[in-house]
Amino acid sequence: MIPSVHKAGSRTIGLLAYLYGPGKHEEHTDPHLVASFDGMSPDPGRDPKATLKDLQQLLDQPVMALPEHSRPAKHVWHTSVRATADDRILTDEEWGDIARRIVAATGIDPGDVQTGCRWAAVRHAEDHIHIVATLVCEDGSRPDDFRSGKRAQTECRLIEKELGLHQVAPGDGTAAQRPTSAERHKAERQGRERTAREELRETVRRAVAGATSEEEFFDRLAAAGLLIRKRVAPSGDLLGYKVALPDDRNAQDEPVFYPGARLAPDLSLPRIRERWSAESHDQDAVPADAKVRTAPSGPSATRRRTASAAWQAVHVIERGGDAVAAAHIASAGEVLDALAKTSAAHTRRELRDAAFAFERASRSHVRAERGHDRALRQAARDLVHSGPALGRGEDGATTAMAIDMLFFLITATVHWHAKKGHAQQAAAALRAAAHLRAAYQLAAAQPLGALYQRGRRLGRPLLQRQTRALREALPELAEQILAEPGWYALAATLADAEAAGHDPAALLTDAVGRRELDTAESVSDVLVWRLRRTADLPADTSNMVGNAPKAGQAARRTGVPSRFTSPPKHPARAD
Repeated sequence: MIPSVHKAGSRTIGLLAYLYGPGKHEEHTDPHLVASFDGMSPDPGRDPKATLKDLQQLLDQPVMALPEHSRPAKHVWHTSVRATADDRILTDEEWGDIARRIVAATGIDPGDVQTGCRWAAVRHAEDHIHIVATLVCEDGSRPDDFRSGKRAQTECRLIEKELGLHQVAPGDGTAAQRPTSAERHKAERQGRERTAREELRETVRRAVAGATSEEEFFDRLAAAGLLIRKRVAPSGDLLGYKVALPDDRNAQDEPVFYPGARLAPDLSLPRIRERWSAESHDQDAVPADAKVRTAPSGPSATRRRTASAAWQAVHVIERGGDAVAAAHIASAGEVLDALAKTSAAHTRRELRDAAFAFERASRSHVRAERGHDRALRQAARDLVHSGPALGRGEDGATTAMAIDMLFFLITATVHWHAKKGHAQQAAAALRAAAHLRAAYQLAAAQPLGALYQRGRRLGRPLLQRQTRALREALPELAEQILAEPGWYALAATLADAEAAGHDPAALLTDAVGRRELDTAESVSDVLVWRLRRTADLPADTSNMVGNAPKAGQAARRTGVPSRFTSPPKHPARAD
């Protein structure tokens, strides 16, 4: 159950006209009262003799009884209370009781012996009500409605439990501001999938991902087509910024600008600067001759490095301090934004939805200690600068590898937030993980299919040798893995690793020892990507001849010294 306290208004009759009217899209049906301050208020929806003016005058009477100079300019209190999509349809009596509890909890009408305001609750849809009140009590005093929104949220959590409704995760004040109903209706009229506020938040987050300076950040905003206004002090110092979509305009045909802080708490200019300043201080501590910039490279190499950075971040989140873990979680959001921006068409939608969902999980009251997350931020930067992936060949396969590692990073984030009691963040990370799983399936289908076919063609002696290596290294998991469809892809990977001079059993032991596999849907799939990453094997097997990689191709694709340029120590046997 979700209450939403709106800004105070000045015209009771105007709000009543909307609540009892057809709605902007004819969505209002059977508007009627379910409760009121006295239980006897006129109902223009059900009583043909009652008018909106009658109800308005009754509610406004305490306001009008005050001297004109004492009347509050904004005297109309308005909140909506909405059930979730999972909830059953409540009766008028239940909604009436909910309205009485909300006005009591928020201080609008405390009940008992305390004087209260006049109010009425209108229902014009099955799933929600609106409560309208006038902010002058019967004795002419003002109500104690301080933090009425927070108080309404607390009461709704109790109502959910008592009525057996869906229990909404409590908020902690770190969420981005939700689009208003007016913004949602405007987006519908314009045929937008998301509101201007949501589109801007996503675009700004992508511009932040991996950026290292104000100049780069604002260049990215401009390149994305946003209108930008900067707030500059008399001294010339930059204080803040606003952004707008070129085609999002108000009634005066002027662009509608949103400050960064109104898009999300971590998108204000001071909060963005924290990322840059931490990295600058971190770099200052490094000797000048030790500062090495990552050379520009293609999408496949950057995705391999992203996978490695994500893998290291898993251990930090699981074992590091809270402030450092929070920084890595925030930077994981940057990596998702950058990966979504540069992904191929068939994975773009799921990755974009994953990044959009994870945005809520990237913030909490644990203040991030920036600087230690430099590897993830560098990965985000490299993804952006390496350009879009083709979605096939080595690019497509390394995308699957990166998504696989990011899935474990997001899963670690779920556990971290759950332990801290961050219910909304944990739920958001879970939603992101679901989208990542879907993106992985799209990205991994072709490369794993190719590996599967190669594994099926392995000679019997070679397949038996890899089976023995599996049973030797992972006796507790071996039978499960052998029963999975992905076993043949793993067998092909073990054969490739052996041909490149590695000990398959040792690789398997190391891969499993680094982290549990309980969260893996397919253990063999996970091991394929871990082994191909740690052994520097090509992710795309279309460049394989028999069971060995073409000499030097892996080095040229990944930018690492090739262990494939010399003859393998253990040539694979022919079928």
